[in-house]
Amino acid sequence: MSDLLKTDEFEKFSKIIYEKSGITFSSTNRSILDSRLKELLRSKKILTVEDYYTLITSDEEEMKAMLDSVTTNLTRFFRNIPHFQTLQNYVFPILIKQKKTSGNKSIKIWSAGCSTGEEPYTIAMIAKEKLPSDFKVEITASDLSLKSLMVGRQGFYAASKVNGIPKEYLDKYFTATASGYQVNPDLKEMIHFDYHNLKNDSGLRNVDIVFCRNVLIYFDEAAQKAVIDRFWNSMALKSHLFIGHSESLFGMDTKFEFVKTEWACLYRKNL
Repeated sequence: MSDLLKTDEFEKFSKIIYEKSGITFSSTNRSILDSRLKELLRSKKILTVEDYYTLITSDEEEMKAMLDSVTTNLTRFFRNIPHFQTLQNYVFPILIKQKKTSGNKSIKIWSAGCSTGEEPYTIAMIAKEKLPSDFKVEITASDLSLKSLMVGRQGFYAASKVNGIPKEYLDKYFTATASGYQVNPDLKEMIHFDYHNLKNDSGLRNVDIVFCRNVLIYFDEAAQKAVIDRFWNSMALKSHLFIGHSESLFGMDTKFEFVKTEWACLYRKNL
């Protein structure tokens, strides 16, 4: 196989990836697709790009495996701390007041594009620390990558991966082993890891908080709008949406209300 995909090959793969996932590959991130596809061909001992394309278009599991491989899974515990400061100091107090007034002490949270689980586990730790003990928290953690979801479900992380966790949280919610750290059962039981393609409706409804950070940057404007609309449909009244610090809904035709707090910016469903 040559160093780079031919133009027609690149266009063919980028088109089907967009159709299946909404993820956009252009000249700026073409090298990622090139390298991931070459690795897939090597691992499967397939000689030509055309043969691999025939395989993924005839086998749904191979298609999922390909989409898994071409997505980027960069994450860490307590990534972008101002978001979590906003969660515990702004969003949770609002929710506590709302839920106590309504008598429904259940909070639904969705970590969309959860990668290997660091984000939902971070949310779960903060919820354990900051929410009343009689509140029930359900966290759905979804991703396009089955490999990443398996890591999240297992809840085991090398020592190098837990550097961002405050020591008191690490001691309380993880068990140290000779080769790393295992998430404790009381934290794991709060989270349901599930495969989900953001191009489709999740089926979730009345969600109080959505985290979808550093995911929209992989979509073009049309796909971004479609994802945001699906979030709107899944969320409860007066719920909150967190997106990446480099992402914005500015200029998008959306009903979300922009909120600027002392710590970070986020969006609210207020209609």
